[in-house]
Amino acid sequence: MKKVANRSIAALILAGILLLGLALFVAEFLVKGDDWVTFSGSPHVYSGGNLNSGVITDRDGVVLLDSTDGRKYAKDAAVRKATLHLLGDREGYIAAPVLKEYADSLVGYDFLTGVYSLTGKTSTAKLTISSKVETTALAALKGRSGTVGVYNYKTGEILCAVSSPTYDPDDVPDIKNDTSGAYEGVYVNRFFGATFTPGSIFKLVTSAAALETIKDVEKQTFDCTGSCDVEGDTIVCSGTHGKVNLKSALAHSCNVAFGKLSLELGPDVLTRYVKKLGLTDSLVVDGIHTMAGHYDLTKAPDIDVAWSGIGQYTDLVNPCAYMRFMGVIAGGGKAAEPYLMAQVRSKKLTSGYRAATRYTDQLLQADTCEKLAEMMHNNVETVYGAGKFPDLYVCAKSGTAEVGGEEMPHATFAGFIRDDKYPLAFIVVAENSGSGSAVCASIAGAVLKECVAVMDKES
Repeated sequence: MKKVANRSIAALILAGILLLGLALFVAEFLVKGDDWVTFSGSPHVYSGGNLNSGVITDRDGVVLLDSTDGRKYAKDAAVRKATLHLLGDREGYIAAPVLKEYADSLVGYDFLTGVYSLTGKTSTAKLTISSKVETTALAALKGRSGTVGVYNYKTGEILCAVSSPTYDPDDVPDIKNDTSGAYEGVYVNRFFGATFTPGSIFKLVTSAAALETIKDVEKQTFDCTGSCDVEGDTIVCSGTHGKVNLKSALAHSCNVAFGKLSLELGPDVLTRYVKKLGLTDSLVVDGIHTMAGHYDLTKAPDIDVAWSGIGQYTDLVNPCAYMRFMGVIAGGGKAAEPYLMAQVRSKKLTSGYRAATRYTDQLLQADTCEKLAEMMHNNVETVYGAGKFPDLYVCAKSGTAEVGGEEMPHATFAGFIRDDKYPLAFIVVAENSGSGSAVCASIAGAVLKECVAVMDKES
């Protein structure tokens, strides 16, 4: 009898443990069921490592990806190619972190009906990009490897984030066996996931540091004879500019003047401003972690300090981060943080998601930004040609970034439109393409023209 009683007690204890475990499981299920379902290994909502749920559109409602029944990309092949690095491919070689970031809303789930994609319900996400601007940018690159980025520095909306080379996900080439080099680095998102030697666009960082730390720097003059000696080493300039001040040195992109200015600033001040402006940080844009930049003058000799302020040495910048820096100058010292996801209309009981503008800290003095903007506009008026940007008040700086060996330099171009109606900051990188002003200014002009057309249509 005693044995039966003991066994009964043991059975009750086990039953109690079972019921407690079941209660805990149900509680976890109710609270974390959506997390379980949207786990990246779930075969119901992921294919090849990329999210396979929801409908994704551009800012104007053009469908870029419909994943309600497999992955169906845009009808237009040019749009498919221009947006591939944002949406990902079918095999998962190209990731789409922004979709994974909002997976819980896009998948849609509740404990009664399960995953919405299995019940015929669909969530819709709207990106900030314009498919028209994206295709214009890709066409303007003319097959060059590189990237074009444009964003609204007042709201944070990214209108363009093109990466090249790319391909049509509905007509995938034989990349593995390609020997032409046309697809080299095709799986890398060059706007978010790469860094580049900036070349002379970096002189804007040096200029900002000089304006804020060197008294009367605008009254200083530098004598450029085509080169200058730095303790036995030589800084070579692109021309013989004679006597220049800061404004004319920026316009002519004078290496001699900026080399001397970099030495006057010194490694500590240069490093402080690079870090202050976030150019060595990894930004987070809707789940995308941008590649961190690089700037290290530890034990660097004077010649390397000089070249670093010119935008060479071991300098590396991420295009998205540098675009944000352009927004900071345009915004009087602070700018909106870039974002890609405008909203998600979810079929969940919750209201989905809608983006909210966030701003950087005050990174530069307003007076500094005013002076930089005036000098950058002077660059456009006197060197690059305002005709490339008709009816737009563009402020910009070009760069020709030496990359070593016998390779052609990278062409770079960065700046912004100074206009409350079109508050756009931009960056263009065309790899191994030569002069920034010769190659990239026209690309920027075509893309900005399309941006303005899109914004006018929306207003």
